[in-house]
Amino acid sequence: DVIPDADIIVLCMPVHQYRDALFRLAPYIDKSKKDVFVGTIYGQAGFNWMVHEMEREFDLSNTVAFAVGLIPWICRTETYGSLGYNYGGKQVNIAAVTPHEKFDRLKEVFLDDICYMQFGHGEFVQACSFISLSLSVDNQIIHPGRCYGLWKRYGGKWKTYDDVPFFYKDFDQLSADCVKRLDDDYATVRNAIRKHFPDRPFKYMLGYLDLERLTHKSKNDDILASLKDSQQLGRIKTPTMTLDDGTYMLAINSRFFTDDIPYGILIAKWIAEQLGEQVPFIDEVINWAQKIRGDKFLTKDNKIDLEACLKTRMTSGIPPAYGISSVEDILD
Repeated sequence: DVIPDADIIVLCMPVHQYRDALFRLAPYIDKSKKDVFVGTIYGQAGFNWMVHEMEREFDLSNTVAFAVGLIPWICRTETYGSLGYNYGGKQVNIAAVTPHEKFDRLKEVFLDDICYMQFGHGEFVQACSFISLSLSVDNQIIHPGRCYGLWKRYGGKWKTYDDVPFFYKDFDQLSADCVKRLDDDYATVRNAIRKHFPDRPFKYMLGYLDLERLTHKSKNDDILASLKDSQQLGRIKTPTMTLDDGTYMLAINSRFFTDDIPYGILIAKWIAEQLGEQVPFIDEVINWAQKIRGDKFLTKDNKIDLEACLKTRMTSGIPPAYGISSVEDILD
């Protein structure tokens, strides 16, 4: 009853569930409408590729894809169903839209309402391509970098729940160094993209600290301080699962793994491989994650294992999963 009447459809869910959701809602999109905006509040994984796949599969010609680069605000549940907290909005927000000329209309009818009209700041600017969101680093390096740091320091296990560190408030230098090394590899990929597509400005395709300074209007020049001292993120605990002996282990089935590896750093790895670039720390983190989870994304010589990555429709979000075989076709 909802989707056929909708002019704007917004997905708010883990990234690895986007494609399944799109395929389930697509049959109900009203093809007679002039435009139906289909988007997501967090757009790290080539959301345009997913929407274009849906358009081909269901013969849709009136959908407008959009994705927000970072979540505009941080919210947490205090009492399920009755009380939640909003810790404030970003100072600047970024979105990508295709067709590009639809951005102003989307900003008028939706984007301004979700942040700027609420807080008096956080107005949206337009990225030139969805790849700017996928290669601007936030969750897709913070989560794997922190999890890898926790694994290296603690073995990913704690005796009691009180021993489990807060994910951000207890951020340490080891985890910050892991984030920095992932960010450095992403910088290699971003630079290669800029060289390969010199006609695109990629103004909002940024490294971690540049993005943090833009969206928060901060003066942070240190990764550790930007995360450890965050007023918005301090209450977030490290995701864990309880083992049979009552101890706690890093939750390797959390979205920090299911989103940020196959729909995050693996995409950067595929682009790097296509452009002949080396990303050694991305390789290291993927190898670690696939070992502890029993996944298979890379071969023994650190090449994309295409057959394994495409084993099922949802196994990964690399471009070949959508029929894109060349880096030339990743941009809108």
